[in-house]
Amino acid sequence: MKTKGIDKKIMSYSKYYRNLLINEGIKDVDIKLTSYETRLKEMYNSEQFKTHDIYPSTNVTFVYAVIAMCLELREAGYTDNRIIPAVEKCMESRWNAFVKILKFIDLFPFSYSVVCKWNKSDHEDRVKDGSITYDHFALGKEKIEYNISKCMYVEMFSCYGIKPLCKIFCNTDRIAYSGLTRHVRFVRHSDLSDGDVCFDEIIRK
Repeated sequence: MKTKGIDKKIMSYSKYYRNLLINEGIKDVDIKLTSYETRLKEMYNSEQFKTHDIYPSTNVTFVYAVIAMCLELREAGYTDNRIIPAVEKCMESRWNAFVKILKFIDLFPFSYSVVCKWNKSDHEDRVKDGSITYDHFALGKEKIEYNISKCMYVEMFSCYGIKPLCKIFCNTDRIAYSGLTRHVRFVRHSDLSDGDVCFDEIIRK
């Protein structure tokens, strides 16, 4: 990634981290923000980033931005149980815009069909670039079901020794499906942030 592109990404993601610092009542915001930006720039310039930034279906720059937040907060003494909601809260505006779209789709009886198309497309993209390994994927008229044994989101967090904090990304599925409740029921049995498999069911209501 070129320096100009890196700086632009860092400026974009540092806005979220600034919100987090303010939400948490942390003092010396500018100092903490500089520390975050320095860390993230180093991560973007690392060989590790180059090995991960090869999956078209995954926004690796964003994943790294969240990892950097988690590392900064851990260094500040935050526990994982405190980091997850803090990061999720600072990202609310990002998720809420998507959930609003889903709530509109949820008004119509064909919403399950839309979900089927999304899952089919996402499955094809993930398998194609190898970012997710599916042991089972079934797309039916009444239910979508899949088992995932390997996910690059989890792998990236694991590389930095913070695998449990990938729960932040695992939870985005729950957040998304919270906008689809009339015709779809999302059931997460387990995920890879703290288990051996990601097992989800999306059931037509």
